[in-house]
This record gives sequence, structure tokens and C-alpha cells, in this order.
Amino acid sequence: MLEALNKTGLVFFPAFDWAIDPTHPEREERLLYTQDQVIEEGVFDIRGIIEYKPELVTNQDVRRAHFCVPDEKTITTESHLISAGGAKAIADAVLNKEVKNGFALVRPPGHHSMRVSHGGRGFCHINIEAIMVEYIRSQFGVKKIAVVDTDCHHGDGTNDIFWHDPDVLFISLHQDGRTMYPGSGFPDELGGPNAKGSNLNIPLPPGTSTEGYLYVINNCVLPVLNEFKPDLIVNSAGQDNHYTDPLTNMNFSAQGYAKMTSLLKPDIAVLEGGYSIEGALPYVNLGIILAMAGLDYSGVVEPDFNPERLKQSVSITDKIKKTVDLINAYWTQKDTLREKSGTPGDLAVRHREIFYDTDNIFERQKEKVRICRDCGGCFEIDSTATPGYHILAVHIPINACKACIEAGYKFFDRADKNKFDKVFLQDRTKDTYEIK
Repeated sequence: MLEALNKTGLVFFPAFDWAIDPTHPEREERLLYTQDQVIEEGVFDIRGIIEYKPELVTNQDVRRAHFCVPDEKTITTESHLISAGGAKAIADAVLNKEVKNGFALVRPPGHHSMRVSHGGRGFCHINIEAIMVEYIRSQFGVKKIAVVDTDCHHGDGTNDIFWHDPDVLFISLHQDGRTMYPGSGFPDELGGPNAKGSNLNIPLPPGTSTEGYLYVINNCVLPVLNEFKPDLIVNSAGQDNHYTDPLTNMNFSAQGYAKMTSLLKPDIAVLEGGYSIEGALPYVNLGIILAMAGLDYSGVVEPDFNPERLKQSVSITDKIKKTVDLINAYWTQKDTLREKSGTPGDLAVRHREIFYDTDNIFERQKEKVRICRDCGGCFEIDSTATPGYHILAVHIPINACKACIEAGYKFFDRADKNKFDKVFLQDRTKDTYEIK
């Protein structure tokens, strides 16, 4: 009997009862074809590959990562809670050392869902990786975590949730935001004033092939990870970089995904996008599973795979190299950038406008974060949604210093309840959540 080199856990959750509409690209068939392929290939007969069942995340789990407006029940379905619960189940298996690594093949996806969530955007309502990361930090005391998002769309939700957190390194490889939703993820988006360089966004030109992706991994992502030295690596394993994906313009292949997984060596992978239901997902997912298990994936090839047709141009290669040089320079300068970000104790202000394309909601935010040299800094978000609610959300980070804890409670206590529909306090130091 074949035996996995690495004991690997898998969760499947196709979410039969949730779809934006029956013909939408983000529907249950995304995982059903993969499930059939995995069964046909005898993956579950391999010793050391273990299937786990998803669970439901609780409101407390969601509240570590989000301010759901007006509440969790309004903006989620049971499928969203089970999708996040699939990631949580894999996290438990990995952190309890039942397996070496794990892959949550779940839907609906989550990486476009931000700290404040008024509804659905980019097919996402709650951020399943962020919920899992905050669960791991609270339950297992893991401090430094790297999230590498390889979905073709910029992981703007995860980017936002960890924007002010120097202990979570977020790296996103994605198609250039000038050519695709959500229109963000440029190299100068480096994180908040206390966490500059902890968010690294690497936009890639349309037409990038396996060669380009692996160049970025080898010459940027791996050196940064080696220096950051995370206790845990999470891969937001979106698969819409594939050359057959109907929503994107890249030339990545199943072999490329498998090689990338072998290089990254993620402790946990969580499925995000990927909408070539028959042409890509069964092959890519199988390649990722075999790579995580330490097994030979050389036979995983799409029926129409033609490497000559998928080669990237010299100009694309040059653009990628220049972007990598820029990102590496930003990473080298991160400490200097943080020092120059402001005077400790002052407040940095950020204004944002966010469109929820799935639910047709327009949100305006005014964020104030306390400049701090000892932690990520407490912050408040004044958020108005049209249609929707006007709320104030206060966040105290998990490793907050005493001054930021005190400042966070001042934000909350002085908030005028008559001005807002709701005022929220997320105190990660105590793992508590208050509403007034």
C-alpha cells in the first residue's frame, strides 16, 4: 500500500445548499469534480491521508476576526459557518499534531471579506483563513503566522484584517489590480504605520506562466519567509491562476501549483477561488494534495496541457523581475518605514471607500490607529454602509501593550451611542467582544 511521506489531513465541504445562483461560477460543482477525481485516484486509500469532517464555527470564532454588521446571523448562512469550520478542523488536526499538514477544500471562499463586513463582496461574506488564524492564536498561543495568498485575485480582505498586525506576515501573489477585481494589491500597499512591510503585495502581469510564479516564490517569497521565521505557514490556495480559468488571464498549470506547494511547504492550505470546474480544479487539487503528502505528482497533467503555448513573453519576465526587486527593497526597509510612520501616541487616519459587489452595498470608512512601537496599535473604524448601518468598531490587538489597551477602551467608552447604530469592541487580549 502507498504511504504518504507527510501525514496529511483533508476536509471536503461542497456546500450543496449555497450558491449566488445555480449557474454562478462559485457553485458546489467546484468541489464535486475534485471529490470524484480524488476518489477515482484512490487518494483516500493512501496510508497517512486522513479525511476530517468540518464543524461549525461559533459567533466567538467569527468575532475574533470580524465586526459583522448588524450581526453574524444576518450576513452568513450555515454554509459559511461550516466552510470556516472546515479550516478550523484542519487547524485543530495540525496544531494537535495528528497530521503534519492539512488542506481544507471548502466553499464558500472568504479572502475578500474585511475586518468590517456588511455583507458579500467577491463571493465572500466572512474570511475563513482569518477566522482560522485568530482561532489558532487564541487557542494554541502561536505568535508568528505567515499567510501566502496565491489566488489570482488580490486577497484584499485578509490584507485588511492583518493590515496593522506585525506578527502576521501577509503575502499576496495576484494578477495586476489594474486588470482585474478588486483593483487593489499594489507594491506600495505595505501595511499600517506600525506594521509596514508585514503586508507584501506582488501584482503580476496577465499572461504570467508557471515560470513567473516560481520565480517570485524562489526569489522573493521564500527569502522573506526565511527571515520572518513564522511558526506556521498558511496558503490561501486559490486556483484561478490556471490557464483555463474563465475569470482570469494567467497561464499557470497543475504541475506549477504542485511545485509551488512543494516549495512553500504550507502547514495548512485553504481553498479560495478557482472556477474552471472540469478543466483545472480536479487536477490542481490533486497535485496540491500529493505535494503536501510528499508523494510523486509528476503524472498529474491536464488533458490539454501544452507547455509551449503557455510560455510567458520576455517582457512579462522583465516586469516580474522588476516587481520582485521592488518588493525585496520594501522588505529590507520595513524597520525604517515603521520608524518614519509617525510619533508614538499620535493617531494616523485612513479614509476608504469599499463596494460590496455581491450585495450592492457602498461603505465609507474613517479609521484611526494609535502609533505604537510596542504592538500593532489599537484602532477605531467609523463605518457607514448604504444601504445599511452606521457603526463604530474598536479593535485592541492580541499582543497589545498597556497603553494601547487603555486607549482602545477610551475609544469605546467615549463613543456616542446616539451617533451610531451600534458600537463594537473587539479586545483580543481578553478574547472578548462587546456591543453597545
